[in-house]
This record gives sequence, C-alpha cells and structure tokens, in this order.
Amino acid sequence: MVKAFLPTLLTRPDACIVNVSSMGVLVPVPGHGAYGASKAAVRLLTECLFAELQGTRISVTEVFPGAVGTHISENSGVEVPGMPAGAPPAMTSAADAAQSIVDAMERGTFRVLIGRDARNLDRLSRIAPERAITLVAQRMKKMLGL
Repeated sequence: MVKAFLPTLLTRPDACIVNVSSMGVLVPVPGHGAYGASKAAVRLLTECLFAELQGTRISVTEVFPGAVGTHISENSGVEVPGMPAGAPPAMTSAADAAQSIVDAMERGTFRVLIGRDARNLDRLSRIAPERAITLVAQRMKKMLGL
C-alpha cells in the first residue's frame, strides 16, 4: 500500500503514514508468536519509512495500542479463557484511541502508545526487559489457568 500511495503522498503539501503495530511487540506474549512477529514486521517497516522519508513532507507515525474496547472477542465469536466475569480489564475506549492517533498525526509524532497498559509495558520493557517478559508469561499462565 505504501508503494502504491507514496508517489501521490510526495506531491502533497503535507502527508502522514500511520501504521498500527501492537503492544505485543514491546514484550513477547506466549502463544502469540506469529501475531507478534507480524506486528514486529509492521514496526520495522514503519521505522524504515521514517528513516527513508527524512527531508520530505511526509510524517510517519507508529501506533502501539494496548487493550482497546472494540469488543473484538465478542464480535469474532472467540471466547477469552480466564477473562473475569463482570469486570473486564481496564481498556481504552475506541474513541480515545482514535483521538490519540489523530492528535499524533496532527503533531507529527513518531511513536504513540495507546493506553496505560501499553505505556507501562513499554516503560518496563526498557528498564527491565527480562522482568517484563517473565511478568507477561506469568500473567498469561494465570489467565489461562496453566
């Protein structure tokens, strides 16, 4: 898509490319290796575009959403094992996530973390990467009842 639209974007007075990765790129999530790898590819592509488009009027933004209240599990018919009944985990609303992305585009922000969960995991993965991986693995085991 980028290759298809890039010639047109380069003719515009201002343009922005936004790619959505995942919080799962910040720390690996057991059982989601293929998904994480595909989102890591999105991250690397976005960072390469950022480097390659320096000096142009095209800004590049990469988005790392945490849990966003899109009802993806309900709408896909997938049951999430271990999800507590009644009180879902804290999630960023879809409207707030969208507003954060639009704000980032307007400011030309390169990197956007959506939600407290993504911001906290990003911080922990930078300060103590091994601890972050262990913590996520333990939480996944607990959630899945393993």
